[in-house]
Amino acid sequence: SHLALFRRTIGDLRAFVLSQDLIYVGGGNTFNMLALWRAHGLESIFREAYDAGVVLAGISAGALCWFEGGPTDSFGPLAPMRCLGFAPGSLGVHYDADAQRRPVLHDAIARGEIGAGYGVDEGAALHLVDERLVEVVASRPHATAYRVEMQGDRVVEQPLAARFLGG
Repeated sequence: SHLALFRRTIGDLRAFVLSQDLIYVGGGNTFNMLALWRAHGLESIFREAYDAGVVLAGISAGALCWFEGGPTDSFGPLAPMRCLGFAPGSLGVHYDADAQRRPVLHDAIARGEIGAGYGVDEGAALHLVDERLVEVVASRPHATAYRVEMQGDRVVEQPLAARFLGG
């Protein structure tokens, strides 16, 4: 099923969302998406769904939204943004596809604007269960993710092994 908010046809959003097994969110403008969700009261409904065991997933902005925050181009130039915080830490999407994503994530973590987290290459995904990383999977042979955190006075990233799903 699909939840359209610009031409909304679903009256009871809570019942609709809680009836889903999985919520998958595509990419787009993170800031605008979260503002729209908040205007419709979806932030608390998604939290209730998450607490009830509904799987939350997404790509690009649809992945970033579930984390505490991360770099977004919602404002033009990349800048860190706070998100829903259902998944702990920060998320840097398009990590290998946009040369500015890595330094912006590192800088935001170093300045304490967002917490330690993950950088994720195109074609890689994080699988978290109960807010803990279980596995990194990839649809591209060399795609992976990285743990990005402060160690002493510098930001360090550690590549994480990814399981290639084939293709």
